[in-house]
Amino acid sequence: MQSVVGVRFGQAGRVSLFDGGASSYAVGDMVLVDADRGPRLGTVVVASERRQSNDRGLRRVLRAATEADLLREPPTAERSRAVLRLAKDRTAALDLPAKVFRAEVSGGGRNERIVLYLTTEERIELRELIRDLSNATGARVELRQLGARDEAKAIGGIGSCGLTLCCTTWLPEFVPVSIKMAKDQGLVLNPTKVAGQCGRLKCCLVYEQAGYAELRKGLPKLGKRVVTTRGEGRVVEVDVLRQRVRVSYGPGESEVLPATEMRPLFPSGNAPAEDAAGGRPGAEGSRPSGRASPGADERAEPDDPSSSGEELEDEETSNPGDPSRRADAPTGEELTGELDDSPSPDTDPGLS
Repeated sequence: MQSVVGVRFGQAGRVSLFDGGASSYAVGDMVLVDADRGPRLGTVVVASERRQSNDRGLRRVLRAATEADLLREPPTAERSRAVLRLAKDRTAALDLPAKVFRAEVSGGGRNERIVLYLTTEERIELRELIRDLSNATGARVELRQLGARDEAKAIGGIGSCGLTLCCTTWLPEFVPVSIKMAKDQGLVLNPTKVAGQCGRLKCCLVYEQAGYAELRKGLPKLGKRVVTTRGEGRVVEVDVLRQRVRVSYGPGESEVLPATEMRPLFPSGNAPAEDAAGGRPGAEGSRPSGRASPGADERAEPDDPSSSGEELEDEETSNPGDPSRRADAPTGEELTGELDDSPSPDTDPGLS
C-alpha cells in the first residue's frame, strides 16, 4: 500500500499519478514533483489515497510548493516566450517547413533545459536548428514533433459552438473519432462543418454517438423497402431524434411516418433467395402447377427482359435522395483522407 496523488500540469492536461510519501495533499494544492524533465509545479486534482498500485515506479511528490517556487514561475514563463520567438525566427531563417508552437524552459543557469514542440507535414532535418538554438541560448535544446490536435490543445481557441476548445479546458486526452459518427448523426459531410480548429474531425462527435446508436435501434436503414398502410415503399430519410422516417412510393410521392407505423418488407433473415439466373425471387415457385418444367431448348433462351430483374437492380442501386450516397458526395475514405482522422493521435506525455 502506498499514498497515491493525482497531479495535473496545465489546465487540461492529463492526470499523472505520483507517490505522495508520508505527506497528505488535498485537491487544489500546488506541489513540486519529480517529473521527467526535472522538478515541476503541478496542481493536485486527486487527493492522497492509500491504495495498491500496480506501478511500482511512480515518481515522487517532492514537497508542497512554497512562495519561492511560485515566484519563479513568472520569470520562467517570460523566458519561454522569448525562446519561442527565437525558435520561430530561426525556423523561418532556415526556410524549414515546420511550425514551432510551444516552448518549455526548466532549470536555470548551466542546467537550463529547453523543450520545443513543433508540427510538420514532412520529414525534415532539424540538427542545424538545434545547433543554432543551443548556441544562442547556451542551454540544452530538445525538439518534439506532435500532431495537429496537440497543437490546438496547446494554443487554444474558440470552437464553432462559440465556447473555448474542449481539449484546452477540460478534455484530458483524445479519443478516436471516425467519419461514420458524422454519418450516423446526419451531419453534412463537409470538412468545414465536421472539422475542428485542428483540421481533424471534431472531438464532440463522440459525445452523442452512444445516444444516436441507441435511438437508431429498430429504425429501418436508408434504401430499405418497407410496408405501410399506403403500400410498399422505400426509405429515403431517417430522423433519428424524432423517430420518423420518410418513405417514397415513387417519383414525387413520399410521406413522413413514425417508425412504429411501418414494417420491413423482408424481415431480417427472411429475404427470399434469388435464383441462379438472376430472376425475381421465388420465380420458379410462381409457375402454375399444371405447366411442365422447361425443356433444354427453353432453358437455353435468354431471360425475359420484362422479368423482375429490375427489382434486384433497385435493391443494389443507391438511393438518390440519400446525401451520403450521391455520386458527387465525398466518400468516407476521401473525407477521412482530407481530415486525417487518425484514431491514435501522436500525443506526447510532456505536453500534458
